[in-house]
Amino acid sequence: MKRVLLFIFFLISVFGFSQSKIRVADESNDVPISGARVLCNGKILGHTDRQGYLEFKSKCKNIRIEAENYQKETVTAEENMNVSLLRTDSKTTSIEMVVLEDKSDPRALEILKKVNQLFRENSPKTLHSYSYKSYEKISLDIDEDSISQFAQFFEDKTLFKKKREKDSLNNISARKIFSRSKLFLWERAQEFLYSKKYGEKITILDNRISGLKQPIYEMIAMQQSNRDKLPNQLKQENRGLYRFFLTDTIEMDGRKNFVIRFREVNYRKQDKKRKYNGTIYIDTETYGIKKIENFSKVKNDGIIASTWIFYNNKWFLSNETVKLRMSRMAMEEEPKENAENEDYRKDKKSFGTYAFLTSKYFDFRSPVEENRNDFKGYTFSVKNADGKTLDRYRTDPLTERERNTYTTIDSLGKIYNIDNKARVLTGLINGQIRTGVVDFAVDEIVNFNSYEGFRVGLKAKLNETFNPYFSPDYYFAYGFKDDQWKYGIGLDIKTSLDKNSFFRVDYYDDVLASGEFYRRLWNFKMKMANYGNNINNDRYYHIRGASVSYLNDVTNGLTLVFAARRNFEEALFDYQFRERGAAFDNFNTLFTLKYSPNSTNIMTPQGKSLIDQKYPELYFNYEQSYKILGGDFNYTRFDALFVHNFKTRIGTTGFRLYGGMVFGDAPIWKNFTMNGLASPSKDFNFNLTSFLGFATLEGGKYYNNKFIAYYFTHKLPFYFKSFGKNVSSFDFVLRGTIGDMKHPEYHQFRYRKLDHLYQEVGLEWSNFLSTYFNLGLFYRVGYYTTPNFKQNFAIQFKLKLLEF
Repeated sequence: MKRVLLFIFFLISVFGFSQSKIRVADESNDVPISGARVLCNGKILGHTDRQGYLEFKSKCKNIRIEAENYQKETVTAEENMNVSLLRTDSKTTSIEMVVLEDKSDPRALEILKKVNQLFRENSPKTLHSYSYKSYEKISLDIDEDSISQFAQFFEDKTLFKKKREKDSLNNISARKIFSRSKLFLWERAQEFLYSKKYGEKITILDNRISGLKQPIYEMIAMQQSNRDKLPNQLKQENRGLYRFFLTDTIEMDGRKNFVIRFREVNYRKQDKKRKYNGTIYIDTETYGIKKIENFSKVKNDGIIASTWIFYNNKWFLSNETVKLRMSRMAMEEEPKENAENEDYRKDKKSFGTYAFLTSKYFDFRSPVEENRNDFKGYTFSVKNADGKTLDRYRTDPLTERERNTYTTIDSLGKIYNIDNKARVLTGLINGQIRTGVVDFAVDEIVNFNSYEGFRVGLKAKLNETFNPYFSPDYYFAYGFKDDQWKYGIGLDIKTSLDKNSFFRVDYYDDVLASGEFYRRLWNFKMKMANYGNNINNDRYYHIRGASVSYLNDVTNGLTLVFAARRNFEEALFDYQFRERGAAFDNFNTLFTLKYSPNSTNIMTPQGKSLIDQKYPELYFNYEQSYKILGGDFNYTRFDALFVHNFKTRIGTTGFRLYGGMVFGDAPIWKNFTMNGLASPSKDFNFNLTSFLGFATLEGGKYYNNKFIAYYFTHKLPFYFKSFGKNVSSFDFVLRGTIGDMKHPEYHQFRYRKLDHLYQEVGLEWSNFLSTYFNLGLFYRVGYYTTPNFKQNFAIQFKLKLLEF
């Protein structure tokens, strides 16, 4: 019996092996390395021949390569592999003791310090003006060394020949696509224009994405990783994630460069602490970045490389190359017809699929003629997006596989209706779900607050497919706790298709939370961050009325809105204002301003889309009520929000300063609640984060007619890995507010004014336990502290995607 089990184990182990071929070469000159050892779990599988090749069978997922006078490497096992080894010279050997001590070379750190200090000076944006073009190509494909074997495998197998007879485009597989084309291809050409006086203008000269007839504008406006940015490996706050070592000085393009090698700190095994993840080349004269290469820990899994060119005494990004492993695709041979004893042995082969990116920048000019008209509109503009002019900008012609990709994937796009699916996904960026001519608002589907309980609703808007200038919309909602329906109807009338400029008329019958800070012109992310603001505020009022408004984007960073409104407003809680009851008529005007000079926007057929939100930002609202057209009030109300963040050597600091004031007589809902998130009825304070909320302050308890508040956060420049691949850090948070109520006796209901400084301090753990959530712990300090620890303490959760 023991012999039988050993024989079965032997058969299983044999059947688990697959044939692989590896080539080992010197990294510096690509000369083959003979006699290199290939190992699986410490067992030698063989040695490379004079040409650096070895064929072997192994069931190992990862194999190790060793050669005399070379550093060891570990790679993922594949059908075909090319591995380059770095020679162990005297300079590298001399620093191994430093590496074993797990400390960076002080000389390397001093050089990187100067790189950080002089990065702004070396940036092209210190010039008065410049222009250049770029051509980028992104694809998903098999590794180039496996293409011929894959095609042969596909053509020779009886299984696939039989399957092709039944195949149609409706059931085509990735295997069939890869046999003659890539799975995905995207090309883009851009022109970058910069002026110190007018800012930056980026024109998309042309664009084409396989499988899509209509371009995804938010996608084609994506920025490059290292253009005008300090690479992540060189940032001061990331120093704790890497170890750096000065190893050499070499000449590149006629200029002398420091060679700094680096590695990640999370190698667990002692012998792997000599392995490097990449190399940085720093110009010795200007301390500008010449080149950076970043390898994955498993060398065959990917590489990211960026190269800069010295032009007009500044360092411009010249090209970028990215190769990242996405997945492994296993292939099985069909069993032979004459296999003895029906013993079907399948020889499994696998091919690695990779994402490839190549970006080339060219036609550098500085200075250039500065014409104000060239900078009009938003940061991004689209000249062409159908791919017809890409031949003018391609630095290399398309290969046969790339040309086939457009034919194959475009055909699939029509059958699987990829265009509509892509529009649905991109609509979510702006909080919409697109289905044909209708856009549905994501934030109206389900909500929760103390007055309505769960509120479900549907908001539909006819988009530009219906009509580019006229866009009607309608919404309805139902609250399960108050058992009431709400609805609204409106119409947008555009005056231009070049920017956001439109009139709007609408009618509404709904409920709103008392004392709300106006959120007009907030983007979808900010609104989602403020989602839980009214979970513990049950002071709502009924509003029924109509409004007329006009919105205009004066510049890329300045938006103005003017509205006139006639409303009926009634408190939905036990309340009277100056013994005049709880229901009033209100005619008012509202002026809103948003100023965001550094944010990146693009105009699409759907309207303006925010590509990159940058600070500072200013939001301002001015409301004036009139005793005309039946209005009962004559008050003035304004509020403002200023948001900014900035980086220093000691970390990233962000802050929000906001406040408001009401002049004249106004009901309580036109004053300000103080954005409390805590519940007085619960023993434990747990809430979702809020853009303006306080974790330990009771909701709906405090009201002021004037207030000022602040929200400070500081991210410490120390990053660490707890579990998984996500990097964690800690933020210190300080929130505070103070205000007053001039005539508290005017409002007959139970509340308190907040006229002393209210503060809470907190610590927020980003990527908590390598999840995509931040965990915050907060404690109330100062005047409003109570003896009860539970009242002073709160825990908050925040989705990391909401960021600052």
